[in-house]
Amino acid sequence: MNNIKIYIVMFKNIGMILVFIGFNYCLGQAPILPFIKLVEPTKESQVVKLSKQYIVGSTCKTCNLTINEKPVKVFATGAFAYEVNLKIGDSIFNIIASTPENKTTTKKIIYNYTPPLPPDTVKTLTITDIDVYPEGNLYVKPGDRIKFKVKTLKGCKVFANSNIPLYEIPTSATNKMPGIYQGEYVVKETDSFFVTKIPITVTEKGGKSVTEKTNTWISMFSPLAPNIGITKGRLAHLLFGLGDDRLGGAKMGYIDSAVLLNVIGKIGSNYKVQLSKYRTAYVPDDVIDFLPKGTFTPESLTTNWRVYGDSVYDYVTVGLFARLPYQSMQVINPSKIVVDVFGVTNNTNWITQLENTEEIKNVYYEQTQDEIFRITIELKHQQHWGHFIYYKGNNLVIKIRRQPKELTLSKLTIAVDAGHGGSNTGAGGPTGSSEKAIALQLAVKLQQALQKEGAKVIMSRSKETFFDNKERILFYRDSLPDLLLSVHLNSSSDPIRVSGTSVFYRYIGFKEFGNTIYKKLLELGLKEYGNNGSFNFMLNSPIEYPNALLETLFISNPEDEMKIMDENFQQQFVNKVVAGIKEFLEKCKD
Repeated sequence: MNNIKIYIVMFKNIGMILVFIGFNYCLGQAPILPFIKLVEPTKESQVVKLSKQYIVGSTCKTCNLTINEKPVKVFATGAFAYEVNLKIGDSIFNIIASTPENKTTTKKIIYNYTPPLPPDTVKTLTITDIDVYPEGNLYVKPGDRIKFKVKTLKGCKVFANSNIPLYEIPTSATNKMPGIYQGEYVVKETDSFFVTKIPITVTEKGGKSVTEKTNTWISMFSPLAPNIGITKGRLAHLLFGLGDDRLGGAKMGYIDSAVLLNVIGKIGSNYKVQLSKYRTAYVPDDVIDFLPKGTFTPESLTTNWRVYGDSVYDYVTVGLFARLPYQSMQVINPSKIVVDVFGVTNNTNWITQLENTEEIKNVYYEQTQDEIFRITIELKHQQHWGHFIYYKGNNLVIKIRRQPKELTLSKLTIAVDAGHGGSNTGAGGPTGSSEKAIALQLAVKLQQALQKEGAKVIMSRSKETFFDNKERILFYRDSLPDLLLSVHLNSSSDPIRVSGTSVFYRYIGFKEFGNTIYKKLLELGLKEYGNNGSFNFMLNSPIEYPNALLETLFISNPEDEMKIMDENFQQQFVNKVVAGIKEFLEKCKD
């Protein structure tokens, strides 16, 4: 009120006062109120098992911040990240944010650090842990191996299913922990596991015993049940094994519909399939149906081949008697496409090769193992531009994309995929920023920059909406870009030390595409997080076009977040991506 009174004395006109006050607000001179907004931790009080914790959040951009009277760096966005190392028990942290005008606000955080108790020996006749490998409910067949691991009282006799002995492991192999028993069982023809949980029985020296059952069940895969599966839909795929990270088992690759598979068991939601005498794989249970019992085991001889081209693609066709599973690989230096077809035995008498191919240099085959037939296609250009594998009737078709005749952006179609969207928010930053929003901003800027170069750009999403990754794959498979870039932001549990830019690819033939862009991004002075191969992400799995996933920066890191939220930096980033694509195209001309 004193300021207003001064204005009245000075101007003696209330209208001028109102205009003057409004003008000050327009200039951003209104009083700034301090605030503290935390994204980690989310509660005032929490119990934690690790001594290292982080206090992460944001305050006003001009505020000073202290935690227990120690100054904390506040970035231009208002973000901050502070590492604390706790002592056992309660630790209190007082956070104070203050403005230059000495207005303050406070927040209190309480951690109760209770370290996990070290593993203790079992002192009474009880079973504390039972593990079965492979994990999950099991359908097994003769020859399968089941592994058991049990923690109980030391010096006992332990059996699974009353007839599978488990042996105590020396403490030198168990981090000095006695009472760890392991055993492996090979399923026999005479076994008759019904759908049952396996009992584990522990008997001490005095003869007293205790029994508990496994958490998951085991059942014999009935010889009377149908065992020939047939793939359905457009996204059937084989897995090398059963991965336990968030991306699941590593994909061997997608396969066509109506492909026959010899199912020999099931683990969890994945069927185990016999590809050849010595090769097995897994397939999700939602992408296959079963044929009636008595259907022939999938196998075939090869018949004649044809190698030819049309106005757009080159082709290799191989005659078979049935649609059988396959796996393709890319080879570089020199560039080749290698396709293994399972259940196939060579019986080819000739390969017809026409002179209208433009990308195929040579084609040959070899029988690498019983029931594994390998097709090798040598390419004329160093860069892989993608290929398709599918069946036309029972003929296996390998369709090969040629290198574009004009390697300029104005003649190409580029797919730009803005990661996440809608309910799939992705990672979050200290200021409350979201990966889905920033990825979309970058993708739109990249679209505009590429269009200025004359490129045709297709987008999975150009607005805030949800788009399932499976639908994205089908969308790009149908629209068939020349190149694809998927835009994301990375995140780490350590918001202070972990930062930088990175690129991810799945197939070696597509490495150079992402790597050229990555090197351009490093010209911005960004920290290296690597050009990462064999990435098992869904958008990196297509073989039809070169693709790369850009993890632009770490949204979890305050400095990286500040950079990637800045409009000018976003444009610099996009410009480097475009420059990287253009340099990649120039390299392909060699």
